[in-house]
Amino acid sequence: MFANQSQVASGARTAVGVQAPFEMVRSQGTILATKRKGAGQLVICLHATGQGGRDFEEFTNAIVPMGYEVICIDWPGHGASPADASGIPANVDRYTALLEDVLNELCGTRRMVLLGNSIGGAVALTYALRHPSKLHALVLCNPSGLAPLDFLAKAVISIMVAFFNHGARRSWWFTAAYGVYYRMVLPERAAKEQRARIIAAGCSVAPVLVQAWDSFRHSAADLREAAKQLKVPVMFAWAKHDRIVAYRRSKQAIDAIVGAEVQMFSGGHSPFLEDPKAFNDAFVEFTQRFKPDQL
Repeated sequence: MFANQSQVASGARTAVGVQAPFEMVRSQGTILATKRKGAGQLVICLHATGQGGRDFEEFTNAIVPMGYEVICIDWPGHGASPADASGIPANVDRYTALLEDVLNELCGTRRMVLLGNSIGGAVALTYALRHPSKLHALVLCNPSGLAPLDFLAKAVISIMVAFFNHGARRSWWFTAAYGVYYRMVLPERAAKEQRARIIAAGCSVAPVLVQAWDSFRHSAADLREAAKQLKVPVMFAWAKHDRIVAYRRSKQAIDAIVGAEVQMFSGGHSPFLEDPKAFNDAFVEFTQRFKPDQL
């Protein structure tokens, strides 16, 4: 399953993803960069489209001394992971299949916490529905898939697909516009360094952003009904100033999940990056409810 580390991506987006030393893992006909650190309660971190495994670097450094083992993954075409060699467009089902392979290889029968942001949150939720016995908790940060797929949502998706298509074509103005956009997505000072890396990598990840955003317009991306069947404890950690994945539009679906907890944080999309101290405290309090013999 392990690939040669020489097969990594190059360019600005490598700075956004997991940093060396990392492992390249074969999964579903492609290769993913993964980074493991620590020992103890196992946490798997899944990033948003256009971002990368480095999103969780400071989070990892903060919780590993408290008895956690953290594995971060770069999705195809992000960070150190090359583009998806299968040719399958980015979407929740594809990423869930990749995750299944990777976790079988890296984790075996160990139970874990899945921490997912945006599309990573939708993947974590989908994995939990398929494999509840492999998890003991979910932490979902502004996940996609829980808002109504109505006229407003489809209009926003169409605008975003058109915008990212300009990035894929490397339109002269895109990087500046992407910078304005990402200062809205991750407005907090704590995210400044990673935000700058994300902006610099905008054109290189734009083709994947087109695929992922286009997938959100289809009914398969609507997880509202499926989410009612969750059988694992779940905490929603919401960056409360999100203008794209707004909590108010997902609230009805969250309220329908039995036992779901919600905590609000400063930020525009990624609370572990933007409000790290408050998020880390909440994450540790939630996950330490589970005794070691339950792992």
